Amino acid sequence: MTPGTVVQGNEDRSAAAGIEMDEVGPIIEKHRKQRGGLIAILGDIQARYGYLPEPALRMVSGQLGHPLEEIYGVATFYRSFSLAPRGKHHVCACLGTACHVRGAQRIVDELERKLGIQAGQTTPDGEFSLETVNCLGACALGPVVVADGHYHSKVRKSGVGDLLERAAQGGGSAEANGAPAFVLNACCPRCQSRLEESGHLIENHPAIRLDAACRGRHGWIRLSSVYGSRQIASEFPIPAGSVVEFQCPHCHIALPISSRCWECDAPVASLQIAGGGKWNLCCRRGCPQHLLEIS
Repeated sequence: MTPGTVVQGNEDRSAAAGIEMDEVGPIIEKHRKQRGGLIAILGDIQARYGYLPEPALRMVSGQLGHPLEEIYGVATFYRSFSLAPRGKHHVCACLGTACHVRGAQRIVDELERKLGIQAGQTTPDGEFSLETVNCLGACALGPVVVADGHYHSKVRKSGVGDLLERAAQGGGSAEANGAPAFVLNACCPRCQSRLEESGHLIENHPAIRLDAACRGRHGWIRLSSVYGSRQIASEFPIPAGSVVEFQCPHCHIALPISSRCWECDAPVASLQIAGGGKWNLCCRRGCPQHLLEIS
């Protein structure tokens, strides 16, 4: 088989899957030289197609010079990636110990009953995918269910139908079971100043204001105070995959770094939560890793 035949075969599979390979090349070039660039590349491909198509992974392998097995290893290691098309709405329920003892299995059973599928499957109409994980980083507020990226805390079996209905309607940071998705009141760990800005709302809640430095540029950044959200506004563009240094806008000292992100190895910065606890968040734009520690 000639090299040309192999390429044509990939193009045929791409066309059948609705994959435009000329869209993948610019994504690869955008992140090629970045630290942690492979994660950013896979993240952008999944954002474009809803999953990681095989032809796209082969193209990533060829252009980066990494073995295809290595690309698949990364893609299968992180739960945020999927090798198969997901439903229009993605529901993820936690079955970790803290959630389990609060009745998480009953929540999963009800989700499966309402959707007519098992965890790990997608409904025949392609509307919903259901997944379970061992931890979502908010153990003190379980049972936790994430619908289309929006966290719902202390979910009850009686509220599952409403949660799914709101997700189907594009409910954003909608309430589940009459209890709002949890909102964090953040303080600077250094000077204890409150960081919410009541005059600037993201997802209908006061934004968390910080100063940001990235690639030689400086300015303000506002984060959603809804736990688990990735919505931000910033004074200057922050490319996906970039690492940001966060500073308090009051004392102008950098936020403390608590660890390195287990997904992308970027620094993990800490905010103090009013009333006790810490909110640790990855400093890489686009990385989904958050962890809430309630004291």
